Amino acid sequence: MKPGASSERALILAPTGRDAAVAAALIREAGFYAGVCGDIAGLLQEIERGAGLAVIADEAIKTADLRGLMRWLTDQPSWSDFPIVLLTRQGGGPERNPDAVRLGQVLGNVTFIERPFHPTTLVSIVGSAIRGRRRQYQTRAILADLTESENLLQTALRAGSLGALELHLPGFELEASDTCKAFFGRRPDESFSYQDLLASVHPEDRARRAEVLERTILTGRDYSIEYRAIWPDGSQHWIDVRSRAVRAPDGSIKSLVGVSSDITARKLAEIERENLLAQLAAERTALAELTATLEQRVEQRTTDLMKEVAARERAQEQLRQAQKMETIGQLTGGVAHDFNNLLMAVMGNLDLLRKRIPDDPRLHRLIDGALQGAERGASLTQRLLAFARQQDLRAVAVDLRSLIQGMGDLLERSLGPRVALRLDIPEGLPPARIDANQLELAILNLAINARDAMEDSGTIDIRVARYRASGDPALESGDYLKLSVIDNGKGMSPDILKKAIEPFFSSKPLGKGTGLGLSMVHGLAVQLGGALQLSSTLGKGTTATLLLPVATSAPETEAPLHRAPKVERSAVILFVDDDPLIAMSTTEMLEDLGHHVIGVSSGRHALDILRSEQPIDLMMTDHVMPGMTGLELAAATREVRPSLPILLATGYAELPEGSQLDLPRLAKPYHQDQLRDRLDQMLG
Repeated sequence: MKPGASSERALILAPTGRDAAVAAALIREAGFYAGVCGDIAGLLQEIERGAGLAVIADEAIKTADLRGLMRWLTDQPSWSDFPIVLLTRQGGGPERNPDAVRLGQVLGNVTFIERPFHPTTLVSIVGSAIRGRRRQYQTRAILADLTESENLLQTALRAGSLGALELHLPGFELEASDTCKAFFGRRPDESFSYQDLLASVHPEDRARRAEVLERTILTGRDYSIEYRAIWPDGSQHWIDVRSRAVRAPDGSIKSLVGVSSDITARKLAEIERENLLAQLAAERTALAELTATLEQRVEQRTTDLMKEVAARERAQEQLRQAQKMETIGQLTGGVAHDFNNLLMAVMGNLDLLRKRIPDDPRLHRLIDGALQGAERGASLTQRLLAFARQQDLRAVAVDLRSLIQGMGDLLERSLGPRVALRLDIPEGLPPARIDANQLELAILNLAINARDAMEDSGTIDIRVARYRASGDPALESGDYLKLSVIDNGKGMSPDILKKAIEPFFSSKPLGKGTGLGLSMVHGLAVQLGGALQLSSTLGKGTTATLLLPVATSAPETEAPLHRAPKVERSAVILFVDDDPLIAMSTTEMLEDLGHHVIGVSSGRHALDILRSEQPIDLMMTDHVMPGMTGLELAAATREVRPSLPILLATGYAELPEGSQLDLPRLAKPYHQDQLRDRLDQMLG
């Protein structure tokens, strides 16, 4: 058979010996077409022209560039699985030859024949491969017909602005097209189950809809109903659903298949027309009275319309604000993560430089100043990560009363003698699920902001009370603790209050603040599952309220601090990081601590070393790396070396939810002392 889209010819690549000629003769004698190729490039060219299978001698591809062939095999359409017969030397089968296994994995649909082979074996395998290829061509034709039918159906549905749906019985499993999902206010990528559909039906229409569905299931009659659907944004739409029962071979109804359409415009027009007719009838019976009250009715209608317009504008403004803050948060988190990596390189090199320069006090002051600047940069990135909700939190049960009372001295020193601090924290409050250190920083930020809002002196109240959330769009329903910081300062205008939590926005004079305090508190509250609420009146003060989730367990007791013994031995450490600056500085720090470092820039390279006989005492890896993340590398390492200690170095809490690995972590940026202590804990 000639080349072409449905060719069944066998292509043979065996450049040494007489294997090609013998194989071609045997295949032709069996009634098939065979062609001989001189090299791998010629083979690929003939495959692209069309073929049924390829017969390849393993020596022809052991050292050849297979990228073109692999690319073609990878890019095959879904119906195609091109068969390859691989001729191996005696004893070269996959059960005894790792190279054969590798070739089989690379080439995909491979059948191995050891040479010398019996003619019947070759002909049988070639015949089976051609029959399989012929079935693939048939599948292609069937798929083409199905695609054409599907396109015609979709064209008809689009022309009629209809959405398709199918309800499988008796399990009530719903399949809905993207158009159908849109009629219920869902995006194409959102899931939409039968339970979601039931929940979206207007409460006043649910009983009527259930009655019509039950009658259809019992009698098999067509299902036809119009009802109201409530979208996730709260808006109300009218849906027309029509479907027909599809019966199983035993006569039972296995599914309801039908279409849906959005008839909101028509129903609103009908309702409006009915209202107008009713109004017209009423006007005819009481014309004199309506004339007397016409001006009042117009004014009331105008007021109602203005309220509707104002409500719509508020909703649009809230949506724009939420989208803006989400975009700013994503950008801020990415910038802070990259900045953390830069600070890691700066701090690591400064640590090493301080140990190696001459004993010159002036040089040491300069390096200490540079380190202090880097530490301030690290603090800045923590605030940015808090706003972006990407910082690493340890949320546990904490007694808020004890925590705030323990901060009393710190708060009084920070606020100064001219500001009175009053605490109103009742006993018997449940514990809050928080990160104690981060919450202390948030309370201190709020208190300092309150102090700065009072020009000369004033009073700051810190109050804690129970709060039950129900129907609040910013909070899940449940129990919370409401922590309020109240000042009697100058307050904020409505315009400033709207921008207060935006990063880098500050109403303070230039140089008096970074504009990140409230941003950090807001990000912390949201990441903990709570919220930050601000209220303020010019000239009367501001109230900042943190809503914190109540913990389900008792507060943790502080365990005695155990310091890891210092490890004196030199360890072999496999260090994985794709950033060359961090790789260089961390390698220098590790070697300065007396360890032998094997540095690699990718997870796949690290796995190659782990699978070798190279002795390794510990692996230290970054998490965010191209190709393979640190978490994926750790999971693969557990299969190769289950007992190997693994230290994960990361800039923020970017680990995916549901991770099964609980790895020791070292937060970037870190000093050499922190690195040494962590290694001592793990190597001790």
